[in-house]
Amino acid sequence: MANDDGARRAELARLRRVRDRIDRDYAQPLDVEALARGAHVSAGHLSRAFKAAYGESPYSYLMTRRIERAMTLLRRGDLSVTQVCFAVGYGSLGTFSTRFTELVGMPPSTFRELDAEALRGIPPCVTQRATKPVRNREAGTHPLL
Repeated sequence: MANDDGARRAELARLRRVRDRIDRDYAQPLDVEALARGAHVSAGHLSRAFKAAYGESPYSYLMTRRIERAMTLLRRGDLSVTQVCFAVGYGSLGTFSTRFTELVGMPPSTFRELDAEALRGIPPCVTQRATKPVRNREAGTHPLL
C-alpha cells in the first residue's frame, strides 16, 4: 500500500512538472508528444493521467493558458490582435480568433474594444479571475458585459 502511495505521489509530481512547463512555455511550440517525452511517458498515458488530475487534457490546458495570456495582452491595449496572436504562440490568426471566440464568447477584436470600457476601475487581479476562460462553456455573452 505504501508503494502505491509513493507511485501516486511520483505521478502527481510528474504531472505538476508538465503543467508547470505548459505555464512557463505556453508561447513555444508544444505538443502532447513533446510533453510526454519530457515526462518519460507515452502521449496516451500523459493525456489520460493529466485529464484525471486536472479535469482537462494537456492540449486543452495549453490552449486555455494561451487564451488567458491573450486576454491580458488585449486588455493592455498596446498590441494589435495579430501581435497578440503570435505573442501567445499561435501561428494562424484564424485559428487564434476561432479558439478565442470559443472560449471567451466573442472575437478578440470585440473583446479588446469592449473589455477596456467594461472593466475600467476594477483591479487586475479581480478582472483576471472574473474573465478566466472556461473550456466547454457555451459561447455566450461576456460575463461582465
